[in-house]
Amino acid sequence: MDKLFHGVLHALDSGGDDEADRRPEAGGSKKVKGTVVLMKKNVLDFNDFNASVLDRVHELLGQKVSLRLVSAVHGDPENGLRGKLGKPAYLEEWITTITPLTAGDSAFKVTFDWDEEVGVPGAIVMQNNHHSQFYLKTITLEDVPGEGQVRFVCNSWVYPADRYKKDRVFFSNKTYLPSQTPAPLVKYREEELVNLRGDGKGELQEWDRVYDYAYYNDLGDPDKGTKYARPVLGGSAEYPYPRRGRTGRPPTEKDPNSESRLPLLKSLDIYVPRDERFGHLKMSDFLAYALKAVGQFLKPELLTICDSTPNEFDSFQDVLDIYEGGFKLPDGPLVESLKENIPLEMLKELVQTDGEGLLTYPMPQVIK
Repeated sequence: MDKLFHGVLHALDSGGDDEADRRPEAGGSKKVKGTVVLMKKNVLDFNDFNASVLDRVHELLGQKVSLRLVSAVHGDPENGLRGKLGKPAYLEEWITTITPLTAGDSAFKVTFDWDEEVGVPGAIVMQNNHHSQFYLKTITLEDVPGEGQVRFVCNSWVYPADRYKKDRVFFSNKTYLPSQTPAPLVKYREEELVNLRGDGKGELQEWDRVYDYAYYNDLGDPDKGTKYARPVLGGSAEYPYPRRGRTGRPPTEKDPNSESRLPLLKSLDIYVPRDERFGHLKMSDFLAYALKAVGQFLKPELLTICDSTPNEFDSFQDVLDIYEGGFKLPDGPLVESLKENIPLEMLKELVQTDGEGLLTYPMPQVIK
C-alpha cells in the first residue's frame, strides 16, 4: 500500500515527464541532466513545517519551480539580442522528497531540453511559483554538449515570483572582464546591476535585493520631543559623513528629514539585503550567546545584594568568574557522542563539553 501511495505521488509530481523522455528526440536536441541543491525555509534550526506543506500544495496545483537556460553564444533578435531562452524545466520529485526536521540541504534533479539554438548556457532564469522562499546554493549541469559540466554557484534566497518585478537570473561560475562578457549575456548583467542598485524610492522589504545608501537620519526620535531629536549625519558641510544602508522607512511626523525608527522588539527586522542576514547557524550562535549574556547579567545582579561595592571588580578573580564557574558538564565519550548527535546548533553552543561551564563565556586566549 505504501509503495502504491508513493507511486501515485511520483506520477503527480513528474506530470508524465517519464513518458515524454521516452519519445524520440528531434534532430539536434538532447536531454541535459542537472542537480539543484537548496535549503528550504527554516526557523532557526528547524525547517518551517507550514511552508513545506503549502509548497507541496502549490506543487500539486502545477505551480512549480521553473528554470530556463540562457545561451551565452546565440542572441535572440526578437528579444534585444539577449541570449536565447531554452524551454522551461522543473524541479523533480519535490512532493516525494522527504526533508528532515532540522534545517539542511536538499538535492533535486532537473532535466532540460537542450538544442543547438541554446548552445553553451551562460545563465539560468529561475521562477519560484511556490508559496515560500528557499535558499538556492548550487545548480550543476552535466554533459552539456561542447562544454561538459557547467556549474552555477548561487548562494541566494529565492522568494516567490510575485515578490519580484523580474525573474531571478543566475550566471555560471565563469568570470569575464566587462569587455569580454559574451554579448548575449550583457543585457542580463546590466539589468541585474540595476536591480541591485535600486531606484531610491519606497520602503525596502525583506525580499528586496537592493544595496543602496542613505544618511544617518534615524538616530533620534523627534516625535517623542525635542530632546530626542538628533542631527542628520552625512550630506552636509558640518557632517559630510558617514553613510548607512538605505531602508526607506517613512519620515517622522515632526521632522520630514528624519526617518522613523523601528520599535525595540522589531529591531532585528530592520532591512538588510536578505542574502546578507544571519543564516540559521549564525543566528543560533547569536541567540546562544545572548542567553549566556543574560545569565552573566543575572548572576552578578543577585550577588550585588550582599556586595558593598556592587559596581566594581574587587579582585582579578571577579574578572575570571565571568568565564569560569558555572555548572561543569561531565567529560567522556558518551557525553561527547551525545553532543555530536544533537542536530541543533543553538543547543550545541550552550552544551559545551570542553570544560566550559554552562552559560559562561569561553576563556579568552590572552588570559588562559
